[in-house]
Amino acid sequence: MSDRFFLDTNIFVYSFDQSAVVKAQIAAQLIRKALTTQKGFISYQVVQEFFNVALKRFSQPMKAGDAEQYLSTVFRPLLGVHSSLAQYAEALHLHAQGGLSWYDSLIVSAALQAQCDLLFSEDLQHGQRFGSLQIKNPFL
Repeated sequence: MSDRFFLDTNIFVYSFDQSAVVKAQIAAQLIRKALTTQKGFISYQVVQEFFNVALKRFSQPMKAGDAEQYLSTVFRPLLGVHSSLAQYAEALHLHAQGGLSWYDSLIVSAALQAQCDLLFSEDLQHGQRFGSLQIKNPFL
């Protein structure tokens, strides 16, 4: 096992959710672990989805300066998976075989590309496996 793990977008969104204190604490702890151990990974998709929510849907939308700081201090160190034709091909295969949505397929293929053992996500089935990758819902 590599102890590498992938964080789905919902982990970052919950870290800002003041209405779900326990989830926010768990999410913040996972993000700290990812940054301090350098074993946590994200893809460009996570960055794009997060800012789509943070800049428009947060109860107090994130300001541009705060977003830039978050991008450089949190996302940049974790951004280990870049889009590629191979990733898209794997996502298409996962979508066809596993019945995953296109965006979930992209997340799973990115986690596989990063050679992660765990994918922390609330959106996928807890315990589900894709080869050596296991889905874990940290909020259960």
